Amino acid sequence: MNPGVFLERNGILNLVRVERQHQVNPLTLGEFIVNPAAIAPLRRLKKAGFVVLATTNQPGLSLDYLPRHELDRMHGLLLRRLPLDAIYTCPHDLSDDCPCCKPKPGLLFEAAHQWRLDLDRCFVISDKWQDALAAHNAGCTSMLVRSPWIGNGHHDFVLSTLDEVVDRILQIHVNSYAMNSAA
Repeated sequence: MNPGVFLERNGILNLVRVERQHQVNPLTLGEFIVNPAAIAPLRRLKKAGFVVLATTNQPGLSLDYLPRHELDRMHGLLLRRLPLDAIYTCPHDLSDDCPCCKPKPGLLFEAAHQWRLDLDRCFVISDKWQDALAAHNAGCTSMLVRSPWIGNGHHDFVLSTLDEVVDRILQIHVNSYAMNSAA
């Protein structure tokens, strides 16, 4: 079984606008800006042997305000620019009661099955409470980048930057490996 890292797309892997205290997801490739600060930390995770996956809720697909071809173009750019193994998307709105719509953990379960991931050895990186809850419900460790959207619910770790989050993940991973080797 492999260790994995799940990263929230909006706000972590791509930059977002903020309007009226809410993140505004890009709807076109022209609005989509890959977060340059994500490249080096993701390379470090890959080098350490993690499966690196993106997860994202994209309700605009089912609500018909996000064209599928635009989403595919945005994700193609992410896959070219960042060392990601795959991107998992929930196309549903929260009202659809879909099991993969975060904060539900369906995307994490699907990816774990496909990539043979040990969810107890997986981490979820985000700047939103929904991902922390999905991590908790799947048995993963939540690693939040401090933001106005982390809420007051369950958090395993809250750190200031993506680099700090990756440092902590690598520290936990090395310590866990050392403990398992000694046993």
